[in-house]
Amino acid sequence: MALTLTIPDLADLARGAAFLATGGGGNPYIGRLMVERAMRETGRELTLLDVDDLADDDFVIPTAMMGAPTVIVEKLPEGLEAVHSLHALERRLGRKATATMPIEAGGVNSMIPLVVAVRENLPVVDGDGMGRAFPELFHETFHIYGVSGTPMAVSDEYHDHAIIEAHDNFEAEWFARGLTIRMGGTAFIAEYAMDGATAKRTSIRGTIRLGLQIGRTIREARAAHTDPFTALVSMFATTSYTHARIIFTGKITEVFRRVEGGFSKGTVKLIELVENSARTPRSMEIEIQNENLIAIADGQVLAMVPDLICILDSESAEPITTEELRYGQRVTVMAVSVPEIMRTPEALAVWGPRHFGYNVDYVRIENL
Repeated sequence: MALTLTIPDLADLARGAAFLATGGGGNPYIGRLMVERAMRETGRELTLLDVDDLADDDFVIPTAMMGAPTVIVEKLPEGLEAVHSLHALERRLGRKATATMPIEAGGVNSMIPLVVAVRENLPVVDGDGMGRAFPELFHETFHIYGVSGTPMAVSDEYHDHAIIEAHDNFEAEWFARGLTIRMGGTAFIAEYAMDGATAKRTSIRGTIRLGLQIGRTIREARAAHTDPFTALVSMFATTSYTHARIIFTGKITEVFRRVEGGFSKGTVKLIELVENSARTPRSMEIEIQNENLIAIADGQVLAMVPDLICILDSESAEPITTEELRYGQRVTVMAVSVPEIMRTPEALAVWGPRHFGYNVDYVRIENL
């Protein structure tokens, strides 16, 4: 069933998108402002289309930003870059899109397709290829289940663009990453063009609605002066992201990050705050590559990719992106399981912990 999104919905969606981004995905507040501006300038609302509502011969072109999420805070987008990429890819393919959709569920990339949809008067499909945020373009169920990422259009704020054609999606990522670095660390893309039947087969469904639900749950719990973390655990139990739990509460003691190879990389260290000084407080380290990838407390792994590791403000439950992490912040770390389509052997080969260089096999958070 189609859903209409209005400007008041965007604050909840941005908050939920920041949660699903697990620290990365680009700043959702900037994305929210881009969508709001597009809606005010065009006078249009957004049509959110269920994946199952696509006709088999519909033509879907996902749109997104790529690059280091920290860069977008200083290098603000104009707002039309992804539209330009869509047009460039349509010209290359000789076919107009009937819908766009996100490639990932988190951060600014939940918002970029909404900007494109409003500007082009297209519906946006309620689904994506990551179910969260991931750092590389082949971290997609689209890739895992056989969709080519190319031809791909890559554009910058000057509307300079390139069309990439590659023999596989790994090579496409390599070319696109190099272009993105030359474009200043961020770029805007249109890729993984597919028909409606393929989108239905390969998409993680309902992730935009899930973002809305997460944001609304936090907002309503705060308004009712109830515990937003308890509310989130109960909410996730009703979704395909079934298991959610708090794995750490404490204070940030160190944040180390750098931009390397087009990625934001680093480590955040935390220490538990305890009232009983007789007990030694636990410590935690969370490793980052754009997103929070693995959480280790006193040598024990408590959560790992592809499950979500979300750092939230301990008082407000507001999600904190990696570029906003600061020494002294009081935070709560929540782990959330991902849908089964993201936990198949084929999927884990692409985005399990060993892919990122961690010498551990994936264990579901509900088994840790």
